[in-house]
Amino acid sequence: MMHAAFKRGEQPGSNTMVEALILILFLISGSATGWMGVHLLPQELLDDVNAQWVRLGLTATGAGIGIVAGLVFRRLRQQLMQQVRTMPTDLLVSRAVGLILGLLVANLLLAPILLLPLAGASSLVKPLAAILSNGFFGVLGYNLAEVHGRTLLRLFNPTSTEALLVADGVLTPATAKILDTSVIIDGRIRGMIGCGLLEGKVIVAQTVIDEMQQLSDSNNLEKRGKGRRGLKLLNELREAYERRLVINTTRYDGAGTDDRLLQLTEDTGGTLVTADFNLAQVARLKSLKVMNLSELVIALRPEVQPGDELNLKIVREGKEDHQGVAYLEDGTMVVVENARSAIGERRPIVITGALQNPSGRMVFARLNKDSAPVGGGKESRNAQPARKSKNNERPTPESR
Repeated sequence: MMHAAFKRGEQPGSNTMVEALILILFLISGSATGWMGVHLLPQELLDDVNAQWVRLGLTATGAGIGIVAGLVFRRLRQQLMQQVRTMPTDLLVSRAVGLILGLLVANLLLAPILLLPLAGASSLVKPLAAILSNGFFGVLGYNLAEVHGRTLLRLFNPTSTEALLVADGVLTPATAKILDTSVIIDGRIRGMIGCGLLEGKVIVAQTVIDEMQQLSDSNNLEKRGKGRRGLKLLNELREAYERRLVINTTRYDGAGTDDRLLQLTEDTGGTLVTADFNLAQVARLKSLKVMNLSELVIALRPEVQPGDELNLKIVREGKEDHQGVAYLEDGTMVVVENARSAIGERRPIVITGALQNPSGRMVFARLNKDSAPVGGGKESRNAQPARKSKNNERPTPESR
């Protein structure tokens, strides 16, 4: 314990020593540059002034620039070390590998240019091309590793447990989830990410952000509210899941947001998450992976089977003269036969069937004439919906 405490207390001192050493090195480098830089001045200028004073002035200027550069470098180092400490190992390795691959591609493409026999002012093309190509391909490799980092790691470590499970078909690799405008405005995507239902990176296309910004600036109050709600949700997701949420700034050519999202889904191989039924159908026609939020919600609803007995309130009349309409707790509509006269009352009903369609589910039932109305025919505040299935009904002692 004493040794561990000593180690923890020793770390801030070592960091301070390293930072002081960095400042000293930059100070010495700047001073030496100023001291030696006097030889770069024209000889005519040195003949007119005292060369010693010029040397001292350049040395002082170089020392000042060195201190400023050292402070900037120290700040950048602190930020980098903080990110490295909090960054997962796989993400750190994937970013490093992506950066290295980007620089490698840049230098391979740069080799023919460096071999060109350029002279004079045209020789500046070589260092300029080197800077631009390394910067561009380095950032490109870094960003690709940000989105496809885990896949990239499997290429370098094909014998890992995860890679073997994927190869055997036991484990399916997580694909990036591309959010549509509808699911962002809907708001339920926050809960899906929070409970772990959505795995992998969450990609928000720039075209989606532009569309929500247009909605936020709309003169229509409803559209403006939807746009602002969507932008607020994105900010909350960015704060809560900073590393998982990726803003894709690629601008695709297309007639609208839907076309651009389909192109992004096809290019990345991700899964399109949407609440738009038509967009989901188009994505399936193009053999793209799609997750329809409405279908997911329907799949998670509790099932009711023919023969189940429920106590529901008949809230309104149905399309037919004799029908009444009730609702389950999840909002599913129940059409009850011969229940028009019971509107406003809570009655026992028996499920007779259900109809499932892409837009939702409809349940059909009839009044249970063998049971008396709950609360004497009128709704009682203390009456609770009861559910009983004939298939699972426990026999009474008399029936035995």
